[in-house]
Amino acid sequence: MRIVITGGFGFLGRQVAEALLERRTFDGLPIDRLTLADKFVPDESPLKADALVDVVQGDLTDRLAELFAEPVDVVVHLAAAVSAECEADFDLGMTANLDTTRALLQAARAQSETGGPTVRLILASSVAVYGSDAALPLPPVVDESTLPTPQSSYGVQKRICEQLVAEYTRRGYVDGRVTRLMTVSVRPGKPNAAASGFLSGVVREPLAGLPATCPVSPETRVALASPRRTVEGILRVAQAERGTHEGQLTGTVPVNLPALTVTVAEMLATLREVAGDAVADLVTVAPDASVEAIVGSWPASFDNARASALGLTPDPDFASVVRQYVADHPDAVTAEVSAATSID
Repeated sequence: MRIVITGGFGFLGRQVAEALLERRTFDGLPIDRLTLADKFVPDESPLKADALVDVVQGDLTDRLAELFAEPVDVVVHLAAAVSAECEADFDLGMTANLDTTRALLQAARAQSETGGPTVRLILASSVAVYGSDAALPLPPVVDESTLPTPQSSYGVQKRICEQLVAEYTRRGYVDGRVTRLMTVSVRPGKPNAAASGFLSGVVREPLAGLPATCPVSPETRVALASPRRTVEGILRVAQAERGTHEGQLTGTVPVNLPALTVTVAEMLATLREVAGDAVADLVTVAPDASVEAIVGSWPASFDNARASALGLTPDPDFASVVRQYVADHPDAVTAEVSAATSID
């Protein structure tokens, strides 16, 4: 079995690749090759040393012929431009998110129509597809039956891609599965251009002894998922059996991954509880209207029933999310963190 991960050296791409390499199987079959496709490839990465891994570097639309020169069984499509940069540069978002996804679907379709295997294609979408429209405000709790009315360019692009995956699946060109990701927190490394990036930064930077800015009101409610739960959800949906019974994947409707709902104030209070006053005081609240407009348009409360039927659960609390980050990235933490009873 050959698996391709687009955005393979991005944060989630690395996490998914590491999980697959640890298991060495997908859907009960051995992985023969794991191809990591990315525009930017680090000079050094432990992933490149694994015998199963090969690398395709460059703009994805320019490398599709190379990627599909040999049969592809599974594509985990994580490559994307993120929310704030899509809002700042409309054409970038349309090219990186919409045009690239359609080109990828066409390449997968061509493989199946020329006698190759039907690609199982997993699209990482986002809860940014939801938004409160003047004619149709968001309900207090969102589920997959809630009509998506995105209020950002990124959300619109992801929603169109969801529909394309559903259509290519209906036509039998691919076996498409869509996961809608919550904001992933806490992400390691440097800040990115996502509007939600501060939801990692207000924890990551203070734990490293650095100042951080919170650009939204502390009363803002958000839906989060830890990296571990996010990767677990992507791979569970990717490997779910199709059918109509409990634990099976039904239809082409995207799956909202489980969400932990918290306010930013609760996040900061947890940081204070876990790491102390000196760490928490490194966070300054300075609202930014442009960030608040994007983040505030996203729903915060979700009915997780559909994900639960697949065996997925949200993080139990934000303290477990913080402690997970500390356990996974000890070299990035200078603060002393109180002991946890468990890290889920």
